[in-house]
Amino acid sequence: MEWNNSSGYITFLRRIIIFSIVLGILSVGLRFLVPARFITPTLPLLFLFFIGVTLTGFYFILQSSKDKFIRFVNAYLLVTVIKLFLFVGIIFFYLLRYRQDAAAFAISFFILYVSYTIFEVVNLVTYFKPTQK
Repeated sequence: MEWNNSSGYITFLRRIIIFSIVLGILSVGLRFLVPARFITPTLPLLFLFFIGVTLTGFYFILQSSKDKFIRFVNAYLLVTVIKLFLFVGIIFFYLLRYRQDAAAFAISFFILYVSYTIFEVVNLVTYFKPTQK
């Protein structure tokens, strides 16, 4: 599948919606298997947060790819560093403020972080993979 910058973002948007729905269904199923104390009540908000951050980061990276490859690399690194600082700040704030939900929040956050990071990297590799003719 060949992408261009305008259709690339729309394709990514469709994929992230489908991916999030699948993760959401898995998390609902998990509620029946795991005791309630292990599931953070902020899980729906975490989904929205990760969707928003991933879409924003992908858009920024996609826009930088119009120019030289080094701009793409710089943009990817910048987005990754900003996201890491943002994530650490949110975890730190939440863990200090809501200690009773700290473990469930941290585990949920980590699982979603890994899931959305893998999803983003796979889509970036797909987007920038040279087309073979």
